[in-house]
Amino acid sequence: MNAPTASLPDLSAAHALPEACIEDFGRCGHTLVRGLVRPGEIAPFREAIVETGPRGRIDHRPLAERDTYGQAFVQMFNLWTHDPRVQAFVFARRFARVAAELLGVPAVRLYHDQALFKEAGGGFTPWHQDQFYWPLDTSDTITMWMPLVDLTPEMGPMHFASGSHRQGSLCGLPISEESELAIQEIMTTRGFPRHSYGALTAGDASFHAGWTLHGAPPNTTGRIREVMTIIYYADGCRIGPLDHPARLFDCNVWLGGGREGDPAAGPGNPVLYSRA
Repeated sequence: MNAPTASLPDLSAAHALPEACIEDFGRCGHTLVRGLVRPGEIAPFREAIVETGPRGRIDHRPLAERDTYGQAFVQMFNLWTHDPRVQAFVFARRFARVAAELLGVPAVRLYHDQALFKEAGGGFTPWHQDQFYWPLDTSDTITMWMPLVDLTPEMGPMHFASGSHRQGSLCGLPISEESELAIQEIMTTRGFPRHSYGALTAGDASFHAGWTLHGAPPNTTGRIREVMTIIYYADGCRIGPLDHPARLFDCNVWLGGGREGDPAAGPGNPVLYSRA
């Protein structure tokens, strides 16, 4: 282990995943794993992510000058490529194993990471489906969403539409005011129950499937909602249809610029957990 990571907590050991979490994920398309990172482990990784974050930030405009999407959060992408301490977090076998167990697959690859910091006074996150963006030929996709600080309900934690993951693509729109209105109507029409896990402790982690409808309310507090996310997909899948610009962009940026039908295994998509 190199010097920058030698003193970091070891995140390779397995976390005892409750059977109820696996059942919840299968039924609802989301679940919460309490204490995936213990209180004594999270601080050095938070420091590294906060320090490295600006290097992965694209939109530097002030909050008031951004559109609805931009006001929802500050996005900072692929931080693992900028700092070995963040790489140690993103590549954590502990997290990837939970992702694989929830999906029920033998191995998972990294799609990408992103820090999502909802600023003090930041706006709502419109309802959306993540897999709208992902050119993958599988529904075995999952996002880990982990707060780096304790969250209150007023800071904008995630809300989910339980059971929506079974319906595949429901909206066909990127994150926007249009997706918010369309999905609100879909949820009303189809009667999907809405769920939030409320207050969270730093190191808790929610997991949701790629097609699960989700959004978040605004951050009405004076504190930043600091969250780190990691997206995984089942090893062995292929690049799916590149049927709109967002998927073509994702393919070029996250999957090494392959073509439809190619293995989804670019240089930035290592296997992070395998039962083998």
